[in-house]
Amino acid sequence: MTIIELTPPAVEPLTIAEIRAHLRLDGEEEDGLLLALATVAREHLERETGLVLAARDFRLCLDDWPEDGILTIARGPVQAVRVVTVYDGEGEPQVVDLDGHLLDGQARPARLWLRETPAPGRVMNGIEVEFSAGFGESGADVPETLKRAMLLHVAAMYACRGVVAADAQPAVVPPGYDRLIAPFCRRGL
Repeated sequence: MTIIELTPPAVEPLTIAEIRAHLRLDGEEEDGLLLALATVAREHLERETGLVLAARDFRLCLDDWPEDGILTIARGPVQAVRVVTVYDGEGEPQVVDLDGHLLDGQARPARLWLRETPAPGRVMNGIEVEFSAGFGESGADVPETLKRAMLLHVAAMYACRGVVAADAQPAVVPPGYDRLIAPFCRRGL
């Protein structure tokens, strides 16, 4: 299973005003750095939790359908399934009818059931599922606890800005960060 990000986020969950207020900064001189650190904090949080904070589109590539007929999508919350394509042995695409599909986009992982599941002809990546995921179109849709964790992370990285380059972040995860994100993390046995 491979998940490909098709579109970048239109907006970051944290605004520059929220970051400046948290850090108690008045000037705009370091806004570029602050926005870069906010992006790093979001990407780190998304990797840790499997959540998609800023809404965007993805493609899930599979070799075959699951035996139980319920396809799981590790990134979420899934808002909508846009298109499902199955490729035959010659590489010709066949669009699967989404009429009557069932989507539990809030589940962790999200679950999709399709009425029709034609067998793929390609051995690898014969099935592609394009979907949109994320909490919403703005930072206001992201749970406040996750935004607090990101602000703590941005502050810690900002404090170490002279020691660790922005492109080498996240080098510092602040105390309390793990407790804030713990309820949102999926833990395997």
